[in-house]
Amino acid sequence: MRFIKFFSIVMVFLTILTISFSASADLDSKSHNSNKHRQKSSEKKSPPPSPRPPPRSRRATSPPPYNNGGRNSGNGKMVFNVVSFGAVGNGVKDDTTAFKMAWGNACKSEQTATLHVPKGYSFMVQTIIFTGPCKSNLIFQVEGTIMPPDGPNSWPSKANKREWLVFKQMKAMSIQGSGLIDGRGKKWWDLPCKPHKALRFSDSSNLLLRGLRFQNSPKVHVIFSECENVRVEYITIKAPGDSPNTDGVHLSKSNNVKIYNSIIGTGDDCVSIVSGCHSVDIKNVTCGPSHGMSIGSLGKGNSKACVKNITVRDSLIAQSSNGVRIKTWQGGLGTVSRVTFQNIRMDNVRNPIIVDQYYCEHSRNCPNKTSAVFVSDILYTGIRGTYDTRSPPVHVACSDSLPCSNLTMSAVELHPAQGRDNRQKKMNPFCWKAYGTLKTNTVPPISCLLHGTPKKRVDNQC
Repeated sequence: MRFIKFFSIVMVFLTILTISFSASADLDSKSHNSNKHRQKSSEKKSPPPSPRPPPRSRRATSPPPYNNGGRNSGNGKMVFNVVSFGAVGNGVKDDTTAFKMAWGNACKSEQTATLHVPKGYSFMVQTIIFTGPCKSNLIFQVEGTIMPPDGPNSWPSKANKREWLVFKQMKAMSIQGSGLIDGRGKKWWDLPCKPHKALRFSDSSNLLLRGLRFQNSPKVHVIFSECENVRVEYITIKAPGDSPNTDGVHLSKSNNVKIYNSIIGTGDDCVSIVSGCHSVDIKNVTCGPSHGMSIGSLGKGNSKACVKNITVRDSLIAQSSNGVRIKTWQGGLGTVSRVTFQNIRMDNVRNPIIVDQYYCEHSRNCPNKTSAVFVSDILYTGIRGTYDTRSPPVHVACSDSLPCSNLTMSAVELHPAQGRDNRQKKMNPFCWKAYGTLKTNTVPPISCLLHGTPKKRVDNQC
């Protein structure tokens, strides 16, 4: 009886457990179905996901846009390319306006600015006067060609033909590059009036001219007038040996000028130095064909001329009518003093050493005058090579009224050049009113210098 009662209780308990489990499973199933239904409902109401953004390009980003025609080079410098201002560079279209606009923007830039003349273009421009001072140091980078209109008939009738490329009142500027300044001067050379010089600097300081090539200017190729602290290096200047008045570099009223490591061959002086110049150093220059390295002419029109502290050294002068020359007009005033010509190689030069105080341009009928520019303290040392025997190797013709003083000759060795033009009899060195000394023996012997000092008192010192 007890067993039956226990069994009945167990069965009731199992039945309750079965009912509880079934109810719980049913609830779990309903809950899962309900959540699934809510999830589907939610998916239907949500917007579709945004498309995946495209991958970033690995190519370099474009440079920043030009600002007033200038491009920031990324190192704090602005670049003003003349092409960006409308220059075409085909050698025909007039690009003057584009150059002026590029200059205007570059000059007023407060960051260091480069005006860029790109390679592969030929830019034809008329007269441009680039006026400073600019707000920052400026670089004029020339890689292409700059040229003027081709001859007198190509210039506009009212255009200024007396100047071409002029830089005025610049303070700290560089003109550099491997480009060409082509003066196109051939059509001017036979005319009585030869207009412009190729490149002129005026009233400027702290200038660098480096690497450029110049050719065939109608007149002088490069001029520095009233400039100081100038450095010229690695330039090349070329014009035919018979092209008139095509001096390479001309200095006037300028000081602290250095001309180094350059090649100059023209129809006139490689370097000409006139009144107002001092502290000029010329080194490692190859000169010729030419009229040589010249101080002068000085004293024209009874004017006063002052030149001092000039050095020409370690250079070559070849196939030229003169070597190292000082030339003055009669009637002038002033002095030429403290000049050194050192270690100069001569190659078939007609007048290797020449002082001419009776200079008379184009063989005019120049009258004798009593006043003169006083020439003193001139050193010639290490002057070697060959000379054209049509003239003496040394020609020193000083003023009757104001003789040259303190000329020094050392290690001068000049031999006749070989060739068709050197078959005539050799001429001996010539001196007139020239006081000086020989520090060494010379070839040929220079025995014509006067000893001591001239008695004439100099009262026209600079």
